[in-house]
Amino acid sequence: MTVAELKQVQTQARDWLINIAAPFWSDAGRTPSGLYAERLDRQGQPNTEYYRTFVQARQIFSFSAACKKGWSGAGAEQVQQTVDCLLEKARRGDGLFVHRLAYDASVLDARADLYDQAFILFGLGAAGDLLCAPRLFDEAERLLDVLEDRWSDAAGGFNEGEVVDRSIRRQNPHMHLLEAFSTLYKVSGRQRFGDAAVSIAELCRTRFIDPDTGALLEYFEQDWRPLADVRGQIAEPGHCLEWAWLFEGLASIWGDEALMSSDRLTAFARTRGIDATRGVAINEVLTRGGVHDDKARLWPQTERMKAAVSRYARTGSDDDGREIINAYRGLEKYFLPDRPELWMDKMLRDGTFLDELVPASSFYHISCGINELLDLDLAGVQQLQIGCKTAAG
Repeated sequence: MTVAELKQVQTQARDWLINIAAPFWSDAGRTPSGLYAERLDRQGQPNTEYYRTFVQARQIFSFSAACKKGWSGAGAEQVQQTVDCLLEKARRGDGLFVHRLAYDASVLDARADLYDQAFILFGLGAAGDLLCAPRLFDEAERLLDVLEDRWSDAAGGFNEGEVVDRSIRRQNPHMHLLEAFSTLYKVSGRQRFGDAAVSIAELCRTRFIDPDTGALLEYFEQDWRPLADVRGQIAEPGHCLEWAWLFEGLASIWGDEALMSSDRLTAFARTRGIDATRGVAINEVLTRGGVHDDKARLWPQTERMKAAVSRYARTGSDDDGREIINAYRGLEKYFLPDRPELWMDKMLRDGTFLDELVPASSFYHISCGINELLDLDLAGVQQLQIGCKTAAG
């Protein structure tokens, strides 16, 4: 692995984001009311059955990131329109956001879900940063007020709302709350968001991570004990790596606790969750041994890359550098060969893919991974490597 190889990957990733994906997805299937496409067929035509609010919030981030990385299209204007649409059409009287909208932005499913609220917070942070609009940070605080008032739980974290099975608890929406709070703290400087991020991170460190294996668990009882059945043993390598990336980002305010958690999560995922034959991160393994789901969705490949990038910036190690390249090459396998602006989502054991609609929701995962990759300061890493060699004598 050489720095030249990493520079090449950065160049390829930037070209894909700025010149291929952003121009296409900003236009394909966008509605007059300001909603981004939810799903496309493999000819690029939209499916207009429904529009999930969390996907709209994800697209707000994706196009904000593309604009900040140099895309000169209509991203800022579209982001503004979509944010306004969500605030006007998707917010209920109680301050929570609905689950789904129709093509004309009328409400299709009025239920509220914690996962959706996490991405609304995330989108408000990204849009507020791009548009230099502190009022959007105020909107995020208003939503956090509602979540704390209505859904905070004495055992830690939040209840999950009105969509999912509430007899069990999940780490996943809390992970995305941490992502949202970290983003809002970074772009607004408001301590409330930083404190909220640390609170979620502490919940993960003390409840979500299996002390024996270092794996991230997924499903819990109401008091955050792992479920007694097989669901309590499930670990998703992609989520392990996503949390590792989040912990790396918390190192400046949480120190060694964050880095130790990142190290354990990364070690488990890389040891147990990478299929060397296909060159991809798989969906699910069990903490007691064995594979639970050997399919490989697109999004874990981006989390593999994000964790490797953030760790390489800290360690400068060849292992982390190689992981960046391997993760990006794994991700490329999901792009349609004849239409690289489109992608497939689910790889099967034999390396083939399910034939299904192209989910817009994946653009957030890809653009987030590329955003991290393009922020990597290779010159700074080289100086780190020189310093480490000098210190070692």
